[in-house]
Amino acid sequence: MSHEYDQVEVPESGEKITYDEDADELDVPENPIIPILHGDGIGRDVGPAAQKVLTAAAEATGHEINWMRVYAGQAARDRYGEDVNLPDDTVNAIREHRVAIKGPLTTPVGAGYRSLNVALRQTLDLFANVRPTYYLDGVPSPMKSPEEMDMVTFRENTEDVYAGIEWEAGTEEVEQVRDFVEDEMGFDDVMHDGPIGIGIKPITEKGSKRLVREALDYAIENDRDKVTLVHKGNIMKFTEGQFGEWGMEVAEEEYPDEEVFAAPDSLWEEQDEVDIPEDAVMVEERLADAMLQWMQLRTDEFDVLAMPNLNGDYLSDAAGAQIGGLGIAPGANFGAGRCLAEPVHGSAPKRAGQDQANPSAIILSGRLMFEYMGWDDAATLIRDAVEESISNGEVTYDLERQIEGGEKLSTTEFSDNVVENIEELA
Repeated sequence: MSHEYDQVEVPESGEKITYDEDADELDVPENPIIPILHGDGIGRDVGPAAQKVLTAAAEATGHEINWMRVYAGQAARDRYGEDVNLPDDTVNAIREHRVAIKGPLTTPVGAGYRSLNVALRQTLDLFANVRPTYYLDGVPSPMKSPEEMDMVTFRENTEDVYAGIEWEAGTEEVEQVRDFVEDEMGFDDVMHDGPIGIGIKPITEKGSKRLVREALDYAIENDRDKVTLVHKGNIMKFTEGQFGEWGMEVAEEEYPDEEVFAAPDSLWEEQDEVDIPEDAVMVEERLADAMLQWMQLRTDEFDVLAMPNLNGDYLSDAAGAQIGGLGIAPGANFGAGRCLAEPVHGSAPKRAGQDQANPSAIILSGRLMFEYMGWDDAATLIRDAVEESISNGEVTYDLERQIEGGEKLSTTEFSDNVVENIEELA
């Protein structure tokens, strides 16, 4: 289905990426149309920089990208009107063309959305937030051995407390919920007198299983040894606990043992005694609070993590800190035959328009997008080229101030440097 667009220019050349639902496969032409949303704040700087680098990597490996500029946040308000933050054009473009990349967005007060980023994920049913965390040579890190980190987090994207089902203290609605919980459900011992805010934490079987399935498929396709289900099921037994149970059901019931092996009692550190079939992906469970410790003390023991929304937010940021911070942390949102790549960091408005911000995170998010498309050659080239710049100390201000003898580059200069590396490495 092709949409009519109001304020978006569709490239005259290029072809659409399509999806075979039955085979669960993308058909990616050599000259795809890819929507790009530069974003707010520093997105105005890093978005064009990433576009330049991704174009160079694609061309160096025999591909051609036809960029389709779309808008949200301030750019949308400038183009569509002050009350339009997420135009139908943008949603329809990403839905139709399936693979896209965006920079950071700022949700203005009173915009009608809790978060524009969350709105895009939920509207397009991008149920898995995927964040690879790996160390690039030369990046300053607070850890003694940051190179031990090579982990991918799969965070459920549509449920949990991020579903936004909550009621404000002092409203008629919250009092109705309080009365129901106290009088009908018998939980009066935790409902203290006075103002109260109440939220609902939905965790569904469908949402949990499709997230774990996505993580397992990724582990199998990328030769990862282990998938760890991370939750707080010892306390929240019927939400986070159910996530763990449903996740293990996927491992036990949907995959043969020689491909995926569900380790018994792994939550209690007994997996070393388990006889795992050769080449099988092992699935284990860990408590979320303990996992924050194990990520630092036993970093190299973890490959792929799958978890509910809130835990995934905390843990992926903590993992990013171990390899140098969110300024270089890539990410993407996966749905059924759909990918929206985006950096982990925010819009940093005080740095906007100064040509100073580090574009590495959105560039490396583009690398993840290329992997999703099956362009592994271009993806590898991007990582190697970015690492070459950083290891040479040719970096933006955020890294230069931590590197003795480093050379400070602007956003534009850094992206040009990476493009030169691509041309030399190709």
